[in-house]
Amino acid sequence: MKLPILTIALSLSLFAIACKEKTATKKENTVNTEKVSGNIKTEELKTEINGVTHRSFAAYNPDIEGKLPVVFVLPEWWGLNDYVKNRVKQLADLGYYAVGVDYYGDQKVVETPEEAQKLSSHFYNIRVDARRMFDAAKHQVILAEKSDYSRMAIIGYCFGGAQALNMGRLSSDFKGVVSFHGNLQTGIRAKNNKVKYLVLNGAADTFVPKEEIAAFKKEMDSAKIDYKFIDYPNALHAFTNPDATATGKKFNLPIAYNKEADEKSWQEMKTFLAEVLK
Repeated sequence: MKLPILTIALSLSLFAIACKEKTATKKENTVNTEKVSGNIKTEELKTEINGVTHRSFAAYNPDIEGKLPVVFVLPEWWGLNDYVKNRVKQLADLGYYAVGVDYYGDQKVVETPEEAQKLSSHFYNIRVDARRMFDAAKHQVILAEKSDYSRMAIIGYCFGGAQALNMGRLSSDFKGVVSFHGNLQTGIRAKNNKVKYLVLNGAADTFVPKEEIAAFKKEMDSAKIDYKFIDYPNALHAFTNPDATATGKKFNLPIAYNKEADEKSWQEMKTFLAEVLK
């Protein structure tokens, strides 16, 4: 897949794939739990890969009896920041065991597009590392007491949206995949499996040209994939993130928050997840 180019005097090759994994031992795989406000509890799912500790952020409602369907949340290229953690908590409020995946390690968050491009590009360029990175986080979910590993879905934003689509292309472990303003062509072809796709795109997103949309639909149709594609009028890249407008102005990037598209796309996701994870 070819990524959007966020220009500030550099050509950004987004959505990379990364992080060479070493097999984690039981000693290295740990879960730290802390209580937060309301009925939501958070867990830190830790695993060590190539000497780096990756600390994915999980949340769930402990008052719900039994195991909960799992929803992975793959972040924008900025890393596992507060925006992603808030989405994880929102999903926990909906009754899911939600997990924000820490791609960079130590919950690293970057501040500039240059830093983001440097770290994310590895995952785009070395796809097998992206798969290994995600599988390590998935293994931690197996160990979590409240997770129902038989019912899993993935959602992702921007970089994470592209990675979510890739995980759906590569594995039939998931009931559904949701991409919010993510790139669509990643160099990995979809297989004819039972994974369902929901793609939520900004119609004014210059990082996802019409040609890419057409190629994606052709790919899905050829593989007989069950998918739904929605364009939101006047919505730019990163339309779900309230910080996107300020970030766009700061770095001269064509991104912006769109309240209507954010709310409508979230509702589409809720309906989709309720159906595929029932």
